[in-house]
Amino acid sequence: MIETARLQLSPLEPERDAAFILRLLNEPSWLRFIGDRGVRTLDDARAYIVNGPQASYRENGFGLYRVSLRDGGDVIGLCGLIKRPTLPHIDIGFAFLPEHWRQGYAFEAARAAVDDGVRRHQLQSLAAITAPDNIGSIRVVEKLGLRLQERIVMPGQTAETLLFVGDLSPHRID
Repeated sequence: MIETARLQLSPLEPERDAAFILRLLNEPSWLRFIGDRGVRTLDDARAYIVNGPQASYRENGFGLYRVSLRDGGDVIGLCGLIKRPTLPHIDIGFAFLPEHWRQGYAFEAARAAVDDGVRRHQLQSLAAITAPDNIGSIRVVEKLGLRLQERIVMPGQTAETLLFVGDLSPHRID
């Protein structure tokens, strides 16, 4: 588990988190900025957790984590590191329920995930991808110190995606 002043990041569990995943992956913002993952039922959500985040935990030692409030325990989003075969660097990913936007949670969670990646996995560089019109996500990745490198089209997609990259070598963990 990773903790910040306001948040806890912990591994997703199929039974506990299926309802949350079903809701998040069908939010209009997820569908618009990330894409349709075909998750329509609780069984689909459980399969998404097992075949996505949990597979990444086993293969890479990291993945997308559930983000919950330390005060009250409400699950508010996902955040973590992702290793995509189509990108040259590990990337940071995050998505939050709309009622938790603009409160600094995405940056707080992303910063914690990056710190953990540097500490536990010796990450030296990091990427992020986002839709060109996802202003909120662009602000978060720039605040993390990543800079726009290029516009790319991800495999299986037709729309351009912005690729941000940053060097983590000056990153310090206190």
